[in-house]
Amino acid sequence: MKLSKLVNTAQDAEIKGVTADSREVKPGFLFGAVNGDYVADAAAKGAAAVIVAQDYAGNIPDNVIVIRSSDPAYAYAKAVSAFFGNAMPPHLAAVTGTNGKTSIADFVRQVLTMMGYKAASIGTLGLIKGNDAPIPSPNTTPNCVSIHRELKELAGEGFAYTIMEASSHGLHQGRLAALSFEVAGFTNLTRDHLDYHKTFEDYFNAKMILFRHNLKEGGTAVLNADIESFGRIVAVCEQRGQKIISYGFNGQDIKLLQSTPLPHGQRLEIEYFGRPKTIDIPLVGEFQAMNVLCALGILAALTGLPDEVIHYIGDIKGAKGRLELVAHTANGAAVYIDYAHTPDGLENVLKALRPHTAGRLQVVFGCGGNRDKGKRPLMGRIAHDLADVVYVTDDNPRFEEAEDIRNEIMPACPGAYNIADRAKAIKMAMDNLLPGDVLVLAGKGHETGQYVKGEIHHFSDHEEVLKNI
Repeated sequence: MKLSKLVNTAQDAEIKGVTADSREVKPGFLFGAVNGDYVADAAAKGAAAVIVAQDYAGNIPDNVIVIRSSDPAYAYAKAVSAFFGNAMPPHLAAVTGTNGKTSIADFVRQVLTMMGYKAASIGTLGLIKGNDAPIPSPNTTPNCVSIHRELKELAGEGFAYTIMEASSHGLHQGRLAALSFEVAGFTNLTRDHLDYHKTFEDYFNAKMILFRHNLKEGGTAVLNADIESFGRIVAVCEQRGQKIISYGFNGQDIKLLQSTPLPHGQRLEIEYFGRPKTIDIPLVGEFQAMNVLCALGILAALTGLPDEVIHYIGDIKGAKGRLELVAHTANGAAVYIDYAHTPDGLENVLKALRPHTAGRLQVVFGCGGNRDKGKRPLMGRIAHDLADVVYVTDDNPRFEEAEDIRNEIMPACPGAYNIADRAKAIKMAMDNLLPGDVLVLAGKGHETGQYVKGEIHHFSDHEEVLKNI
């Protein structure tokens, strides 16, 4: 494809590929230096053209075409989209927030599929087409090339709807910069990724890129009315002429009136666009109720069929590794797996399971290495305060010493077991289960690897549970 079809330039060249990773550059590629780095590496590998910042001052060989931009991430994303023919399904939606993105995207895809539409979701679980098995992805929000390749594939296969998880990293790094969404949801905002964003305000602003830049003017924002930042988000959306659907206890459009625990789920009494409704869902926990309400708002806005989508919502299944009931032991104790890896996530999970616990509530958890260290004592204190038995173990220590991470958690949860091997921690916890107990393995969810010293070793909480049944 000609470079002039991808970017605004007087010079031209045949472009054979696009990437923002200099390790992937091949002769004839367009390289997007979205962070201003590795331009020389890309040129040495045969890049035909590079996109750089307006003020980029590094040396670039004369045989490489230079495209300067005030926003190189956006220029690169537009070029990638054009390289894939700007092909994508006609209806795109996205959801952001600290917690709940995966479940909401999964619920939306499930309901649309039940309604007879060809629908897909892209996020932490990977690319899921209809009811097919996930095609894994290394990131919640894939890189720009992967996104547009997948969207072109979906469009070619006749998919009408795609719902995407929009992570703060993905938004901040411009991976979604060329996309325009009809509907965007915002779940909540709690402490996470402060190793990357540095301040909570920076983290909030990264999330808000979805509403300031990606959600169409006249599009619909589905917002949690119970969070502190609700008013700030509404102000941005109203300024851009976006419609608002608010949900939650304070929601104006989808209002949660009451939640009643059931043996394997809960009954929700809601006010749904001005009318009372009762729905039973096969999910436990108030936070899952909120996820369902957000999904309903997104579905109603996407399809324009609010009365139809609500009939299907009770038939959804929980996303893999999201407060997933995976087994009962021989004595009847329940074992759940959840991806909770933030203070808010862990608190929500433990509070959700308490009404379903006749005996002791037990938790196995750890904290990731080379990530926000401030979370460690917070999560330790939450586990100590909300669970009856706590096992502190390892969860992707990365390049840190796993023992050091556990030792930063332990002072906040005196009396907890400190167990180096996650498999041993799971076995010990399951061996200790009594009738009426509930155990939750928190942190890894659907993951099938343990990241240690630069290597990913196969590890699955699901497999470990089945070994010990």
